[in-house]
Amino acid sequence: MGDQPYGIDMTTADRIAREVGEAVEAGYELCLVIGGGNIFRGLTAAAKGMERAAADYMGMLATVMNALAMQTALERVGVQTRVQSAIPMTTVCEPYIRRRAVRHMERGRVVIFAAGTGNPFFTTDTAAALRAAEMGCDALFKGTSVDGVYDDDPRKNPQAKRFESLDYIDVLARDLKVMDASAVTLMRDNQIPIVVFNIREQGGLARVLDGEGTCTVVGGSSSSAA
Repeated sequence: MGDQPYGIDMTTADRIAREVGEAVEAGYELCLVIGGGNIFRGLTAAAKGMERAAADYMGMLATVMNALAMQTALERVGVQTRVQSAIPMTTVCEPYIRRRAVRHMERGRVVIFAAGTGNPFFTTDTAAALRAAEMGCDALFKGTSVDGVYDDDPRKNPQAKRFESLDYIDVLARDLKVMDASAVTLMRDNQIPIVVFNIREQGGLARVLDGEGTCTVVGGSSSSAA
């Protein structure tokens, strides 16, 4: 949503698309899991009295809207894409089929996964972890509004310390809110590291893919504060 209070900011989408395109040109195989909080948050709506399952389904539909916007942005910069939705809606995108998604990636396409897991009560974090495991990904990169994992909210506490690396167990034991516990556990079980970086930073994705950017890696053998 960029600097807007809600909705889709195509300037921001275009910037991210260019960075994804640069990563593809550099030889990386990427698949994306798109959230929908800029349009609708199921958990927030449920807290206000909406039935949770219905609210979550609405949130999943929001992720499809974002996925289509990102597909448009990617194709504008020449990146071949496919959108696959966990909730079948064949008029606008493909249904999620793991083997088909793998084949798309083998052919150099960026696959955008929408509609979360297709089930209520599961977040986009869990969907990202699930797809990373299913696709056999080497790492899961989580783009956020901060440049890693901190011991406190750095936007509220300027003394908050950023971790360079963390064990999966550290994240769960300290309840650090990197991702949902179910997502972290799934990554731990499949030994897939989680790299948390700032998606709002210009060129941030390329730098962390090259191992140069500021980030926190979850899945190392030790933890430290930077």
